[in-house]
Amino acid sequence: MFIEEKELKKFIADSGLVSKKDLADAEKRAHEKNQTLGDTLVSLGKISADDLRKMQAYVLGIPFVDLKGQKIDFDVLSLIPEPIARNHNIVAFKKTPDTLEVAMLDTDDLSAVDFVRKKVGLRILPRLTDSDSIKSVLLQYQKSLKAEFGDLIKQETSTLRALSEEVAEGTASDDLKKMAEDLPVVRIVDTLLKHAILQNASDIHVEPLEKELLVRYRIDGLLHDAMVLPKNAEPSITARIKVLSNLKLDEKRLPQDGRFKVEMNGEKVSLRVSILPTFYGEKTVMRLLREGGGNFTLDHLGFHGENLERIHTATKLSTGMILATGPTGSGKSTTLYTILDILNTPDVNISTVEDPVEYQMPRVNQTQVRPDIGFTFAAGLRSLVRQDPDIIMVGEIRDNETASLAVNAALTGHLVLSTLHTNSSAGSIPRLLDMKIEPFLLASTLAIVIGQRLVRRLDDKRERRPLTSAELSALGKVVDLDRMLTLLRSEKVIGPNEKWDAVMFGVPKPTGDSDGYKSRIGIHEVLRMSPAVKDLVMRGATSDEIEAQAKKEGMITMLEDGIFKAAQGYTTIEEVLRVISE
Repeated sequence: MFIEEKELKKFIADSGLVSKKDLADAEKRAHEKNQTLGDTLVSLGKISADDLRKMQAYVLGIPFVDLKGQKIDFDVLSLIPEPIARNHNIVAFKKTPDTLEVAMLDTDDLSAVDFVRKKVGLRILPRLTDSDSIKSVLLQYQKSLKAEFGDLIKQETSTLRALSEEVAEGTASDDLKKMAEDLPVVRIVDTLLKHAILQNASDIHVEPLEKELLVRYRIDGLLHDAMVLPKNAEPSITARIKVLSNLKLDEKRLPQDGRFKVEMNGEKVSLRVSILPTFYGEKTVMRLLREGGGNFTLDHLGFHGENLERIHTATKLSTGMILATGPTGSGKSTTLYTILDILNTPDVNISTVEDPVEYQMPRVNQTQVRPDIGFTFAAGLRSLVRQDPDIIMVGEIRDNETASLAVNAALTGHLVLSTLHTNSSAGSIPRLLDMKIEPFLLASTLAIVIGQRLVRRLDDKRERRPLTSAELSALGKVVDLDRMLTLLRSEKVIGPNEKWDAVMFGVPKPTGDSDGYKSRIGIHEVLRMSPAVKDLVMRGATSDEIEAQAKKEGMITMLEDGIFKAAQGYTTIEEVLRVISE
C-alpha cells in the first residue's frame, strides 16, 4: 500500500503510540536501511504490524474491519477457496445480491481481488483487517472441514463390515481386494489423505491398538493425534492402502514398502508407504512428498551470509564433493535438490541415484535403487560414471563401497552431491575415514559439508522482546555471547554499536487452535575445506578440532545460526536448543 511517509509520520506522531525520540530514531534507521518508517517501527517492536495496518487504513480512507470471534456463514466463507484465502490473506465475510465484502492484509493484492471477482461474479469491496482476524477466519475453514471429515468418518465406519480377528486372518486375497474397494473404506482413506494434505502433514501414522485404530499426523516435525477409528476398520483400511501401493494383500507377516500418488486441488502429492506387522495388527506409515516441492531457493531454506556464499562458490566447481549431513528428516534432500536446481543448465548432464526419487526434476536423469534385486547405491553409481555425467547426486552414502565410488567419481572429473547421517558437518570427516576413505583423497575431493536441522517457524502473530539478564546468562553457557553479538552486527540485525538489549527475540503467541508455530525453517553450518582444515584431516584430527579451526575461519555453527534466526524473529531459542540437543 503506497502511503506518503510524511502523512504516516504525522498520524503516528498524533496517535501517541510512539514517543518523539523513538520516532526520530526509527526515521533515521529507516533511512540507513532503505526501509519504510512503518516497517522499521514494526521491526523495532515499537508498534505491532496490526497497529500499522489500522493507521494505514485510516490514512488511505479504507474501512478497517475486526473479524475476531465473528462466526461467518460457511456459504459466504467458502466463496473463496481455502488455499487462496491462506496464501493471499483474503477472506469473504459479507455478501449482498450485488457485492462481496472481503477482508485483506494488503488491499494492493490486485491478483487476489481479480481472482475472487471472476469466480463469484460480484463487485468486490476490499476492507483492511489485522492478522488476528485473518487467523480467526481461516480457523473456521479448518473447523468446518474437521466437522465434515469427522461426520464422514463416523458415518462410513459404522457401515464397515465387522470382521473378527479369526475371519480377517483367514480372508482370501480376492476377498481382501473386494473389501478394499468397498465404498465406505475408499471414502475413509480418501478423507484421511485430504485432511493430512490440508493440514500440511509430512507423515500419516495409522496405528492399531488393542481396542481402537489411532491416526496421527506429523506436522512441523511433531506428531499430533488426528482421529480415533473403530478397531474393525483396520483390516479394510490397510487393504485399501495396499491396493493403492500395489502391495501383496495377503502378506501380513513381513514388512512391505510401496508408493502411490494423489491429486488434490491441482496439487500432486506422492506418498511413500511402509507397512510393518505389530502385536495388534499392521501399522502403516505414509510419507507425503509434494511434487514440485523442490522449487525452493537457498535463501528460502534459511541460508544467508557466509554460509550462502560458500555454497554458491562450491556450485561453480567442476569437480569435488558437496555433502549434506544431519539426522533423518532434517531437510538434507531438499537442500541438495535446491543446489541441483541451480546447477541444472542446458550445458551439463546431471544423473542421480536415489532411494526414493522424492522430487522429479526436468532434464535430470533420476534412478531409483532396488536393493531387493541387487541394484544398490554402489551398483547404480558404478553405472552412472559410464553415462558421461558432469554432475552426480547419490541419495545417501551408507557403506564403504558407495563412499569409495563417490570419492573416486569426484577425483575423476565429476561434481558429486550426497548426504550422510552425522550430527554435525565436522563429524562427517571421521565418519568417512571410518568408511576406509584415505585422508589424502578426502582432503583433495571434499569441497564443503553442510550440517543442518529443521526448527519450527513462528507464525505471523509472533511477539518480540529482549532477553532478561537471567536468560542472557543462561544463553552464555551454550554460546559465546561476544562472538554472537559480532555476527548479529555484521549481518545488520542490530546497529554497529548496539548491545544485547537491542536484540528482539521471537516469542510464540499461542491461540486456541495453534501453539504459535507454523511450518519450518533450516538452521545450518557450512564447513569449507580450507588448507588448514585439510592439514587437520591429513593428521587424523577429531571432529572437535576440525570444528574449532572452521570457527576460527568464520564458520557459523548450527547453534549460532539458530540463535541468529531467533534474533530475526523467525523462531525461538527454546526451539533451537530442543532441536540441537536431540
